[in-house]
Amino acid sequence: MPANVESTKGPTLTPASFDAIRTKLVVLIDDDALVRDGMGGLLRSWGCRVVTVSTDEGALKGVAECDQAPDLVVSDYHLSGGKTGVEAVERLRQMLSFPIPAFLMTGDTNPALLREVEASGYHLLHKPVEPMELRVLLSHALKVRRARVPTNMTVGQ
Repeated sequence: MPANVESTKGPTLTPASFDAIRTKLVVLIDDDALVRDGMGGLLRSWGCRVVTVSTDEGALKGVAECDQAPDLVVSDYHLSGGKTGVEAVERLRQMLSFPIPAFLMTGDTNPALLREVEASGYHLLHKPVEPMELRVLLSHALKVRRARVPTNMTVGQ
């Protein structure tokens, strides 16, 4: 692509974007252990601190152990027990009383699901997630968040 043409595909990475995600606390919720291990390792390789869990309950416990509100939540859409990633993120936001930036992932291509996620205001990544697509979205979500995250907190159940 010529240098004077801008891409319309969304946010791009700059050198500052790489530093923007270092040390950030990311909660990764997925009921697939392989996804948690793989994506958790990738996020750690970028300098993130990562809480990898299979449920929203696990996320609350993991965040409580960190004694810090997460900077971002990444959740699979379909979780065990019939729960959704939207429900998990909303529960975290409610319990922490903070509008944590979040996005969802899924391998499901059902048009009704895609409309539902879009209507809920979440960005959706399709599995398998490309590492650079994840990194760009992660950097963008952290850059544009409007509220300031408290550094110390108490998580109530």
